[in-house]
Amino acid sequence: MTISLLDRPATDPTRLYRYRDGLYAVDLLTAAIVHFDLFTWLGAHPSTLEEVCDGLGLARRPVDVLITLAAANGLVVRRNGVITITDMAQEHLTTGSAFNLAAYYASLKDRPVVQDFVRVLRTGQPAHWGGDKAGQDWHVSMEQEEFARRFTAAMDCRGGYLGAAVAASLDLTAHERLLDIGGGSGIYACVIAARFPHLLATVFDQAPVDRIAATLIAERGFADRVSVVAGSFFDSAWPTGHDVHLFSNVLHDWDQLEVEQLLRRSFNSLPPGGLLVIHDAFINDDKTGPLPVAEYSAILMHSTQGKCYSTSEYHAYLTQAGFSDVTFRETAADRGVMTARRS
Repeated sequence: MTISLLDRPATDPTRLYRYRDGLYAVDLLTAAIVHFDLFTWLGAHPSTLEEVCDGLGLARRPVDVLITLAAANGLVVRRNGVITITDMAQEHLTTGSAFNLAAYYASLKDRPVVQDFVRVLRTGQPAHWGGDKAGQDWHVSMEQEEFARRFTAAMDCRGGYLGAAVAASLDLTAHERLLDIGGGSGIYACVIAARFPHLLATVFDQAPVDRIAATLIAERGFADRVSVVAGSFFDSAWPTGHDVHLFSNVLHDWDQLEVEQLLRRSFNSLPPGGLLVIHDAFINDDKTGPLPVAEYSAILMHSTQGKCYSTSEYHAYLTQAGFSDVTFRETAADRGVMTARRS
């Protein structure tokens, strides 16, 4: 069915997004309960995040995602950086309680993704996409034509709905050229170009995604306004002459050091007054939720080097990179847009 890229559905698909995005959250919680007895340990040792990692021999990135998920579920609270369990966790998830549910969760302990999470929690290294033991790291898989086509199609299918919400949240009337960094199929660049007819855009992504994007952009009728440049956003020179940079669902695939590197590269490439746009699912400032984003962070932590970052984390990274005028607004399906300017 052919529709305008700016059309919105008559019904709200948020619940359907949440089913898919939160698919791995129960496996992460099961790993914590059954394989590490996390809540019994925390009940006896209220701890900082670093102390949890040291005490249980776990890696920081996955533990951060786990503790945020636990906080969003009302199982732990943070006070002055110290994590303590709640009455609910004490009663239902600790050894010795008459109402302990650990045995109930133990019936799921051999699920493949639970086992993946045990390894990820211990090593900090991502598992294979979809728990496929015969597969490769997601970032390596994206260099292969068949996997790249399947994954790009998956992200493209959600991009029409999410992209229209992004475009509606922005005022780009004073800007001329947008660089969509790691832009995948080009759906976000096309939707934004549809909303701002004066704007030209460039999708910057690695092979073979660049070829996939070029085909899809042409099929949508935007080949005259949305171009494609192949390259690595870590190692290649970035296309110049753009006064807007967009990271849409990109930064959550990378660990903190890589995120900071990409934001610095953006700052150094943008002209004065240039605008940076981050479209993603954001954890709130105090990292207590929202629950759907904390659940989504589990699948990202499992299969990529990243996670969902909090608005406070992004604010710190952007400020350190040199950006100012940081803003945040919600868009659709538990996503939002954060903007910042190069002064």
